[in-house]
Amino acid sequence: MRSKHFWTEGWGSFGIAIGIALIIRWALIEAYVIPSASMLPSLLIHDHIFVNKAVYGVRMPFSEKWVMNFKEPERGEVIVFKFPKDPNIFFIKRIVGLPGDKILYENGKLFVNDKQVETEASAGGEWDQVRDADFRRDDPQNPNFQVDNKANYDHFIEKLGDHPHSILLRKEEGFGRSDAPWIVPDGMLFVMGDNRDNSHDSRRWGFLPKENILGRAMFVWLSCEETLPKLSFLCNPLTIRWSRFFHQVQ
Repeated sequence: MRSKHFWTEGWGSFGIAIGIALIIRWALIEAYVIPSASMLPSLLIHDHIFVNKAVYGVRMPFSEKWVMNFKEPERGEVIVFKFPKDPNIFFIKRIVGLPGDKILYENGKLFVNDKQVETEASAGGEWDQVRDADFRRDDPQNPNFQVDNKANYDHFIEKLGDHPHSILLRKEEGFGRSDAPWIVPDGMLFVMGDNRDNSHDSRRWGFLPKENILGRAMFVWLSCEETLPKLSFLCNPLTIRWSRFFHQVQ
């Protein structure tokens, strides 16, 4: 018979700690790192974020089946999800269209249900933290990424639902082009990146099944401009962006 001290000391307490950590990661909160420029300037490359995995409901362990639902995803929320074309890859995008919505993206302007989404020109804020180098990185998640510099982009504030947020448009890039129109089916979402001309999203690969959602982005808990040369999963402490700590994801 095991001593009661087994669960409070040594391997027993270690096992409990591991179990609690796994439950938190499976059901409540998980950390992710932003690998690409598709969400500039809202999220920067090497932003480390926490994702709320319980906001929409609870799943069966190691399954996409929901045990219970708490709320439906909302237009304008930023979510992490399994890429429909390869579930082993995780993407982060903003919800633009809900089931039944009509989505049109034309001349750099977004229309939801035949109504143009309101935008206004902006300077400063998140835009000040974007560097030319952010437009010059290889982006394995976006085959259409354009290597250029910050001067080629304009910064806007877009008001989508209850989530005003920053977006980027490449100067004159979207004019004369129409991505037209999509009707979002039941059980699906339409998602886009905030860096509108450099995002591999629903405009390219189609609708996102709701069951692929992993959670909603909460806030940045660590951020850096560069990682360590031989340990790319670790931030270079000399390049930490201190102002990004606890930055809320709008």
